[in-house]
Amino acid sequence: MRGNVIDLAVAVVMGTAFTAVVTAFSKGLINPLLAVFGSTNELGLGVQLIAGKPATFIAFGPIITAFIDFFMVAAVLYFVLMLPMKSLKNRFGTSKDAEPTETELLIEIRDLLAKQHGLSTDEAVALSRARATESSVEA
Repeated sequence: MRGNVIDLAVAVVMGTAFTAVVTAFSKGLINPLLAVFGSTNELGLGVQLIAGKPATFIAFGPIITAFIDFFMVAAVLYFVLMLPMKSLKNRFGTSKDAEPTETELLIEIRDLLAKQHGLSTDEAVALSRARATESSVEA
């Protein structure tokens, strides 16, 4: 349990630090590129609802920048933290044996019951087949 908490704390700290880097990148590079597509006014990419009132300006640039920030942070955290951790876990993690199927468990139970009643495995198989035939005829 402690290992998972430490991993989570490291991920939060790295995510926060990387968010600052991505925000600076967005403000320095993405925002000016988005302003190129905006109109000739100083407000940038967006729509003016009422002419002459800057408070009614709907800015699309910050929304697009926030999406780009989110996807950049998510991609870096996934490719830098999650994929290497997954490959390490697959390489060095404990491998569990395959769980037995329901049929295998039932066969094992049948064989144990047969052994308790002094029957051989062949006799137990024949008896279980006979009972299965009886139950299908009754239905």
